[in-house]
Amino acid sequence: MMRGSHCLALACALSLAAAPVFAGKPAAGKNRGTPDKSAQTRDKAQLAFQRDLVSVLAPGGDPSRLLGAALLARPLFNQPPENSFHRLIERATQAEGADAAVYWVQLADCDAAADTCPNDGALQQLLTRAPDNAAVWLLKLGVDARSKKQDAAREDLAQAAAAKRYDDYTGISLQALANAAGALPPPPTTLDPAHAGGAVGMQAVLVYGLAGTQPQPGLQLVAQLCGNAGGDASIKADCLALGKTLEWGSSPLARSLGLHLREVLADDPAQQQEAKDARRNLVWQVQSFAQLLARAQDDATLAQHLLALARHGGTEMSLQLAALRENGIPVEAPAGWQPHAAGNRE
Repeated sequence: MMRGSHCLALACALSLAAAPVFAGKPAAGKNRGTPDKSAQTRDKAQLAFQRDLVSVLAPGGDPSRLLGAALLARPLFNQPPENSFHRLIERATQAEGADAAVYWVQLADCDAAADTCPNDGALQQLLTRAPDNAAVWLLKLGVDARSKKQDAAREDLAQAAAAKRYDDYTGISLQALANAAGALPPPPTTLDPAHAGGAVGMQAVLVYGLAGTQPQPGLQLVAQLCGNAGGDASIKADCLALGKTLEWGSSPLARSLGLHLREVLADDPAQQQEAKDARRNLVWQVQSFAQLLARAQDDATLAQHLLALARHGGTEMSLQLAALRENGIPVEAPAGWQPHAAGNRE
């Protein structure tokens, strides 16, 4: 078993601990003195607003617009068939100019109970359209490992190790959602008077909450596979090569795994320590960004800046670092700071 693997789980638990999405959340209780009935009424208004956004965005053929509509529709229940996640993401893939990011979201158009996840058609498209993306091969690795295709899974690991980049397209989904959220002004009934962030605060919660449900490869599986390599030098070499790519990946989860692989597989103790220190900084960055996002509901200026960053594009990792710098928060953890000191569970 790979030593220190609890640290990967720690980063996974932290990475997208952002704000909740409106759709599918439990009925609200009292919130800062708000009566239950008022909170429930507001929840219904927020869901209705989300449905209205989908209805406004659904017409037309722009793939980014359809992607935003699909992401908004995904957690909604009882949508009309033409405005369902399934139909909208299907239309997005058929639209002129559709790119790999749209097919990545289509991975979630599947039935977990029927064991059809991820969507096989979307995965096959990604293998064709983005063969240089390690994230795609790690998805395939998960599928092959679940099917007990050991030789295929080994080849998937080699392909991931040879890939030039890792991108789970969260940045593109954030951009589509941030643009989509501005298609209509939120009605006053959707806003919580207890939160001073107003409409933009509510929009930031919606955008970042939905982006947090982006499909992800099974990175824990990769940690286990690399940790169980034993004396297999070829697997170790592939894991180290993959780790370097993951360290520069698009998401905190990918970067966490990349640093983890270097810490436990590198032969040089200095490299191990450098990876450990970098992972400590990563947890600091993720926690600090989560705290910023939590403040957005009460700070309209901050919420507007976070939405502007999302609309500008980039990766999830670059967006988080930009947000920290913009708000004067250091990207390196203070001397002596440790993840457990901030309330993390190891």
